[in-house]
Amino acid sequence: MKSKLKIILPLALIIFGGVYKFALAKPAPAPKHKIAGEVYVMPKAFLLNLSDGKYVSMGVALVLKEGYSAAPAAGGHEAAATPPEGYGTLPQEAVIRSIVTDTVTDASSADLVSRKGRNAIKKRILRRIDKTTDVEAADVLLTDVAVQ
Repeated sequence: MKSKLKIILPLALIIFGGVYKFALAKPAPAPKHKIAGEVYVMPKAFLLNLSDGKYVSMGVALVLKEGYSAAPAAGGHEAAATPPEGYGTLPQEAVIRSIVTDTVTDASSADLVSRKGRNAIKKRILRRIDKTTDVEAADVLLTDVAVQ
């Protein structure tokens, strides 16, 4: 009897563990994305004068909200038009470029050099994009910022 117990007890524990693992345990939650949506990098860099006489060269990218795509809808008028050289597929990119230009040229070089200033500029750009365009942007990224 003792020898059968030595075999049955570990076997029962293994079976119980398997049943728990595959049938009773809750599945692990899917990992949450750090960036939800699509990142659209504007292909043409900005070279802008600043309010204090200096200038900035920078790239800009948009984090588009989940479900919004930078590609125009197929079959629409925008799909037939080819964007000018240096521009991407975002349908309202010219308006966004204008917003970035207006917002950044009002800034000083000190605003773009400091993290706090850049964050304030990004928030102003994002507010204007939300207010004046149909682009569903979740964030604005200022990349490759060089002030001279």
